[in-house]
Amino acid sequence: MPDADAPSDIEIIKQRKKDGIDIPLQKDVQARTASTYLEHVKLVHSALPELDYDDIDLSTTFLGRKFSAPLIIDSMTGGTDEATVINGRLGELAEKYGFGMGLGSQRAGLKSEELASTYSIARKNAPNAFLIANIGGAQLAKGLSIDDARRIVKMIKADALVVHLNPLQELVQPEGEPKYKGVLAKISELVRSMDVPVIVKEVGAGISREVAIKLEMARVSAINVAGAGGTSWAGVEKLRADMVKDSKKARLGEMFWDWGIPTAASLVEARKAVKVPLIASGGLRNGLEVAKCVALGASMAAMAYPFLKAAAQSKEALFGFADSVLEELKSAMFLTGSANIKALAGSRYILTGDLAQEVSRT
Repeated sequence: MPDADAPSDIEIIKQRKKDGIDIPLQKDVQARTASTYLEHVKLVHSALPELDYDDIDLSTTFLGRKFSAPLIIDSMTGGTDEATVINGRLGELAEKYGFGMGLGSQRAGLKSEELASTYSIARKNAPNAFLIANIGGAQLAKGLSIDDARRIVKMIKADALVVHLNPLQELVQPEGEPKYKGVLAKISELVRSMDVPVIVKEVGAGISREVAIKLEMARVSAINVAGAGGTSWAGVEKLRADMVKDSKKARLGEMFWDWGIPTAASLVEARKAVKVPLIASGGLRNGLEVAKCVALGASMAAMAYPFLKAAAQSKEALFGFADSVLEELKSAMFLTGSANIKALAGSRYILTGDLAQEVSRT
């Protein structure tokens, strides 16, 4: 007989999701020695911008939808009470500011209506925003069906579906499922079967040129490179492994804490290899870095940790952070003489240091 005191599947899921919020907010799980390499991207200053700051247009179009700025609140959370509050605030921000918003992995939402509501609160608060549903590549490999994917999209009335690739996290996670055989074929099947665009993203270890090419051949609608240099999910899972005294997983997490392709290097590699729209994420912290990513070829930029940190604090802190990012992006555009996002995408930049050396080798 099962142990009457043993936690239920739903309780286990809720605790894991809670850890995914609490650990990044309470512990230092940022990259230690790894970098986004965005410090090696220098936008070229224009002493004669020939435009007025107030006339700069931040709006852009992505996957057939207009956005007020090239910004997405990246996939973060769901499946726990804390996530309801955070996703509610993030939904309000997406609605008011015209940003896109991704939800955390929604497999938990298939378990119960209670867990589903921790995700659907985003649509309730953002009836017109571009919302992105989320499933995992490992779950596709284990047999998550097209019907399940459709239920996940329906759960938040999503405008797109993202498949997150997290082999490193699955490897280190105490209850992880490092099974990726057949994932590419399942992604291809999703692309053919879904009524919304399918995006593929990493979660902090980057997309290589070779993987980008495979995904373009699978006809995905966009790729989120999600490179190294920000939150280390190997680090998060290392700390979780410590909590459950799983020394083997903790050792792996420590060793691979800084594993991955730096965000800027991943973006440059992918942009040179494929034509599919790219989203830049992984350690982005301000509007200047957003501007650099657009100049490097990203259609959109996405942030997770900074929005999570602000949303967990208060609605006022969240909206204040968004205002700062937009001001920094607009300032970078003014200083490069870029009247709009298309002009910024065509602006000049200089690559230095490790990034310049990496590009010269590709």
